[in-house]
Amino acid sequence: MLLPLLAFAPAGDRPAYRLFTAQGQVADYDQMLAQLAQADVVLFGEQHNDPIAHWLELQVAKDLAKLKGPGKLVLGMEMFERDVQPLVAQYAAGTLPDSAFERQSRPWPNYATDYRPLLQWAREVQVPVIGTNAPRRYAQQVARGSSAALDKLPAEEKAYFVPLPLKVDYELPGYKNMAAMFGGDGSAHGGGARNIIQAQALKDATMATYIRRSLSPGQTLLHFNGSYHSDHHDGIVAYLRAGKPALRIQTVSMVTQSQLQQLDKENVDLADYVIVVPDDMTKTY
Repeated sequence: MLLPLLAFAPAGDRPAYRLFTAQGQVADYDQMLAQLAQADVVLFGEQHNDPIAHWLELQVAKDLAKLKGPGKLVLGMEMFERDVQPLVAQYAAGTLPDSAFERQSRPWPNYATDYRPLLQWAREVQVPVIGTNAPRRYAQQVARGSSAALDKLPAEEKAYFVPLPLKVDYELPGYKNMAAMFGGDGSAHGGGARNIIQAQALKDATMATYIRRSLSPGQTLLHFNGSYHSDHHDGIVAYLRAGKPALRIQTVSMVTQSQLQQLDKENVDLADYVIVVPDDMTKTY
């Protein structure tokens, strides 16, 4: 168990992170962990190149497993796509060597430093691991030609993502921000912002679908994803609630700030717990 966060550390202390509630109240690790253990789903929103995020993900996984007890924790990961789930399951079960897994499962470039420790720990203690993301080739097709491109796929390929038709709420704050970033309904990427949003929604909806399908009563599914997929209780959270409103969901978001004394205004209400890292923290890539 980690020591409580040093909220009132000496003036010369240089903490690697500080933990806050959604409203900006100073929190500690044990407080957060107790809340997370009561949830059906925990969405841990990371910055993919943040070493503190990856270290904390492993600590939270280990401590939730101890707190929940055997068979009560499941890991879900954006970093692995649905079509490689058989490989993920074989690796977690200890029946697939590291070399074969890394050669065949299309791991992210930072897998060795940032995600392998999670999978190795899960294999050691027999915690199931679920790859939840839509295969990137389908998201790319949607970005180029809208979600209508998915309709032409054979049934065996459609099994790798959320059941069609893909429903998209363009009024979700995260999707509205994407529309602004990509120039509204202009011609970005040949299909306009709506296609980019649909590609994002395909990922969000697919992750939500397989989170729900992988969860048994009494379990907590700890899911690791980029923070944009769950910030402001948006993205994955919206699709989870649409499919099963009674789910108890907790969110965590990693952010960077120039100071760690208080939560910057733009980070208030970002997630149930916000973990602040110095903006000059070393990156993994």
